[in-house]
Amino acid sequence: MAQHVPVSSPLAPPAIGPYSPGVRVGNLIFISGQLPIDIQTKKLAGADIASQTHQVLKNISFLLEATGAALANVVKTTVYLKNLEDFKAMNEVYAQYFVINPPARATVEVARLPYNCLIEIEAIAHHVRAGSALDSNAF
Repeated sequence: MAQHVPVSSPLAPPAIGPYSPGVRVGNLIFISGQLPIDIQTKKLAGADIASQTHQVLKNISFLLEATGAALANVVKTTVYLKNLEDFKAMNEVYAQYFVINPPARATVEVARLPYNCLIEIEAIAHHVRAGSALDSNAF
């Protein structure tokens, strides 16, 4: 049975409830919904969707890096938008982070997000650790 290992990073905000910012199980990494909180200021990273999207993707990247993975390892994301009218502007930023082989994705409009954020993104990544006996294509 694969071991369930919590994932966190001093560069990403801690969970705001009784959950882990991320969890690694075998070669899969599950990143909980990340908010646009800048760990340096402990505040939202701007009031616009572009600034908040950049910060969310940076936070996801920091958590992945803590496992040895990167955004290139992401296979699925779910984007939660407070306002679907922000879809185009969010996509413009999102595309900067997933240039080659973007992951599968769902985007959902929600009534409200914690701290009145405009966006939250969760991610699933696949990453074979160095020295692992498993083939890099194994799921």
